[in-house]
This record gives sequence, C-alpha cells and structure tokens, in this order.
Amino acid sequence: MTNKALSPKQAGYHMPAEWAPHDGCWMMWPCRAEVWADMAATKRDYVALAHTIARFEPVTMAVRPQDRPEAYAALGSDIALAVVEIDDSWARDAGPCFLIDGKGNRGGVNFTFNAWGETYYPFDNDNRFSEFMLEQTGARQFRSRLIAEGGGVTVDGNGTVITTESCFPNANRNPDWSRDQIKDELMEMLGAEKVIWLPGNVLETETNGHIDGIAMFIAPGVVIIEDGDEPDDPWGAIKRENIRALEGQTDALGRPIKMHLIPEAMAAKGMGDKFCRSYVNGYIANGGFIMPRYDIPADGLAREVFQDAFPGREIAEIRIDALATGGGGIHCVTQQVPTL
Repeated sequence: MTNKALSPKQAGYHMPAEWAPHDGCWMMWPCRAEVWADMAATKRDYVALAHTIARFEPVTMAVRPQDRPEAYAALGSDIALAVVEIDDSWARDAGPCFLIDGKGNRGGVNFTFNAWGETYYPFDNDNRFSEFMLEQTGARQFRSRLIAEGGGVTVDGNGTVITTESCFPNANRNPDWSRDQIKDELMEMLGAEKVIWLPGNVLETETNGHIDGIAMFIAPGVVIIEDGDEPDDPWGAIKRENIRALEGQTDALGRPIKMHLIPEAMAAKGMGDKFCRSYVNGYIANGGFIMPRYDIPADGLAREVFQDAFPGREIAEIRIDALATGGGGIHCVTQQVPTL
C-alpha cells in the first residue's frame, strides 16, 4: 500500500463491475500522429464510436485546446468536450479506475502511467489525466505509485480482479515490485479480495498483454475468454495457456469461474502488426454492448456470444478499422463513470 492515508479498501470503496449503471463515458480525441497510419480515418472512427455510445449514455470527449474547433465540428453538440492537455488517446489506460462506496460517494484510483513501459513520449500530460477526470466527475482521488492501466484489469464488482503476469509485473513498469506486492496493491486500490493471474501474452508488445484483449467478466463468476482454436493463430498456444490458467478458479466469494469462449477476428484484413482483432475489447453501455465488426464470418459467432451474455442489452456493431491499427480497440479508448 502506497497511501499514508486510508486506502480505498480501508475507506469502504470498491471498483464496480462494468455492467453496473453509468453516468456516462469519457474518451480522448486522437492526437499522437505516430500511432495511426491514417489520422483522418481514425478520427472518423472515434466520431462514429462516440455517437454509437451516446445512444445509450452521455459521452464526454477530452480534447487539447488546439483541437477543440476540429473536434466540435466533427462531433457536434451532443458530445460534451472537456479541454485539457493530453498526449495520446487511450482513456481506459490514462484515465482512472473509478470506485464507489455504496454511500453515495464516488472515488477513483490514479495509478502512475508511463505509456505502457515508456513506449511513447511524452506521457506527462496523460499521467496527469486521471487527476483531471476525477476532479471533473467529483470523485475522491486515491494515488498509487504502482504503474498500471485500466486495460490491465477486469473486475466482477464482488471483490475479484483478473489481470496478467505479462503486464504489471513487467520490468518496463514495476521492476521494484514483487508479484505479491502488486497483488496487495491492486486489492487495496480496487477494494478487492482476490486477484487471479493469467499468463497474458508476452508476444503482444503494445500493452504487454492487457487483459482487455484476452478476457472480460460479464457477470459474477462468468468470464468470456478468447479461444485458441484457429490453426493459423500465432497466439493460439498462448490463448490456450490463459484458458488453462482460469480453469478450476473460484472468485472472491468461492464461486467456480464459468468460461464462455469467443473467437478472435483472425480473418480480418487489418493494416500493420498492431491491428486489434479482439472482440472482447468492447464497451458495456447502459442497455447496450458495443462490439467491433470486421465483416467476416466470425462477427456472427461473436455476436451470438454477446447476445447470450447480455440478454437485456442491445448489441451494437461498429467498424473501427483505422482505430484498430493503433494497437487497441473500443474498450481501450473508453472509460465509464459509474452511477452513485
């Protein structure tokens, strides 16, 4: 624990599940040109995604001062703008992990951010973005010196966290932390009772195997996880290792974890080595689930999985080809603000 004051757990806070009600969603306007081959197309993807989410809940877009006129012209008046200096456009990772205490108070963890192991420079503004977001949403701030990102955890809201061995323990983030120290910090900061470790993906070098490209909680005790069945999948063996690591696991309340398998969009013809083909990298909105579409047969299989997982929600599909070339997907560029 890094705080001298009460930790979130000691103060009665916990991170709610992503399917809990939201006050809205935050995004960050694309601004790091080196990330995307076609910045104009990427911005069009962001606009389309923002308006898709806005069908279900309010959306706020963080924009640099110099980008405000362009963003307003592209987004229109139904997407709120928050003007702030930012370095990049991944709200899941630069933003906070929000918390609630069940007494009408909202909090949030401001983990230290170093752009996925100092992969990109600069990252100072993004390291300050959590503090800005917490101020804007009236949330109590809890700081942690652990270098971590929101895409590196999935939670069930009942005290269980799933994360990966390949990410936070990586020497490019926390070389002076043991795995047990990271586990303890995650539990204190997220108000959790148990951390389940999956191997992750050491071959995925953009985020070092974030969990949000591998698996997601969809209900207490229930996880959707990528299968490794495609014969030409270079990460097939890694995916099967993650499945094996989750087999036989129980959650913080002792319930056996149930798994539902989902394909990856292996047939998608994306540009570049970083192209995100993960269907689990979607966004659970109020009354809906927004998933990527690649116009391949696997889209239908993935949609069926999500329809079964979220029977009361509309499944909205959206093409994000340009956005996906940056190494992330829908979940990576969004951050929900929980309702109190």
